[in-house]
Amino acid sequence: MSTQDGPILIIGTERSGSNLLRLVLDAHSRIAVPHPPHFMRYLSGIPYNGDVDAMVGDAMWLLRDHIHPWPHVIDRAAVAEAAGPSLFGVVSAIYDQYRVAEGAARWGCKSTFMVEHVDEVLAELADARFLWLVRDPRDVVASAKRAVFGHCHPYRMALRWTAEQELARAARERWGPQVVHLVRYEDLVSAPDREIRAICDFIGEAFEPAMLTHHLSGNARVTASLSASWRTAGDPITTARIGAHRRGLSDRERRQVESVTARVMETLRYPFEGASLDEPAPGPLGVALRGFAVRLAVEARSLCTDRNHFRRWRRDATVRRLRRRAKPHRALVPAGESR
Repeated sequence: MSTQDGPILIIGTERSGSNLLRLVLDAHSRIAVPHPPHFMRYLSGIPYNGDVDAMVGDAMWLLRDHIHPWPHVIDRAAVAEAAGPSLFGVVSAIYDQYRVAEGAARWGCKSTFMVEHVDEVLAELADARFLWLVRDPRDVVASAKRAVFGHCHPYRMALRWTAEQELARAARERWGPQVVHLVRYEDLVSAPDREIRAICDFIGEAFEPAMLTHHLSGNARVTASLSASWRTAGDPITTARIGAHRRGLSDRERRQVESVTARVMETLRYPFEGASLDEPAPGPLGVALRGFAVRLAVEARSLCTDRNHFRRWRRDATVRRLRRRAKPHRALVPAGESR
């Protein structure tokens, strides 16, 4: 029996193995973790001024256009009735409805961007628990460089990684290791039995062997089939992607990444070349042009390989419409970064 039935949220930076950890948790008989529509990421900058009906409407619109469709229909009226007065209260009501449909005792969320909303989550649900998933930033950047998710330019992704690890570290210091548990991707894939058992101890659940064979689940197969960026979701746990930056980044790109991330890398036990500290930052025009060129190549590849390519475009168009609608109010409530 679980000692707590609060939600489990994976925080950190995308391209860090969050789909792997999501599917590992989802393989537990008491836990349901759908692929996230990133409600807080896309909607938190909109000034709803406490209008729960507007929050529910926008969240349901975003869910309708989700790039990884959920297998269950979510009842809008039931969400509105159950939702708390905040945006996360709406999100929680949606996820709780999914949990009930799955027959699970608790839900999880793998939207790593929730690292920006730890305090909001705990204000709504004090028994929430967070898994701070961290991966070598050079491997994160190498993965993002070829993915349709995240910044394609290594320097910009390195800046994001650093900022998000700092947020996670601050949350752990503020709330303690009993609320925020650090999981290193490299340890998870190198010693999965040990690390998954430690995660189970942290969240108050009994270990289940199915968590070690997450790739055999139907959810894993569906995820792997939708996008080349998720194809490894259907693979067994492996160490093969440790050190992927050796193939995915040039020497200059590696030095640029290390120059930005070195201080945080050191605290998280990732070695780096000291000479990288002297690497000059790339100019903004070069970053913009190079990022645009890489993005074009990524989009072209996605158009040919991803089943959900047009759903992603539709989702992005939906987000733009929601933000444009809120634009007249932006002077009152600053919008978050468009990501």
